Amino acid sequence: MIMKKIVISFITLFALFVVTSCDKDTTGGISRITYFPTFEVVGGTATDYVATGSDYTVPEATATEDGVELPVTTTVSSLIQGASSFDVNVADFYTITYTATNSDGYPGSTSKDVIVYTQGDFVNSIEGLYTSTVVRNGSASAQYTDMAYILIYKEGSDYVISDYIGGYYDLGRGYGYAYAATGPTITVNDIATSNVVINGNSFGVGAFGGIASITSFTIDAANKTILFTTDWDSGYVFEVTLVQVQP
Repeated sequence: MIMKKIVISFITLFALFVVTSCDKDTTGGISRITYFPTFEVVGGTATDYVATGSDYTVPEATATEDGVELPVTTTVSSLIQGASSFDVNVADFYTITYTATNSDGYPGSTSKDVIVYTQGDFVNSIEGLYTSTVVRNGSASAQYTDMAYILIYKEGSDYVISDYIGGYYDLGRGYGYAYAATGPTITVNDIATSNVVINGNSFGVGAFGGIASITSFTIDAANKTILFTTDWDSGYVFEVTLVQVQP
């Protein structure tokens, strides 16, 4: 009889514990739904390829929260010049970012890329948009073949290549433009004979640093191709082939 009372008492206490635990779970905070901003960009978010001097303007975008329109903030950044505004007369890789905040204070964003370029005819100019294939220390692979894109543009009467190792780390490794080799300008005296002068031919390889220099430079006007070799004092030689493309 005593044992039966003990068992009944234990069951009663256990039931109270379960009820108490359930009460704690069911008296917590009340969940709610928040709708993050959704965006629609005029023309979509695919990359736009724009010739310098054209009548292109930055596309507008709308943002909504569960069907209700939200204010949109548009910002611009450029990869090479570091500009914060869009200029259709300046060749560069631009990113247009659209941002909105919902009624609960949660932000959202979307972006699109715009590449502005001048396409040279290889008679009067070598400007343009290029794919790049790089052989490093004699080693080639698909990862570093037909990489998109390298930009050649003008500063005054001279030319600039956006990466003097052909995008090996920037594009091939995906490290970003901070690892591009930049610095020199190129004076082209004659395209047909590859008569060029490399100005400032001692430069670093992005965040890696070191000292690099261009040791050969050939223009193949018939095939709209540029070949050059860059020697980096970290023990690497980059053989770069740039092929002008029409996106």
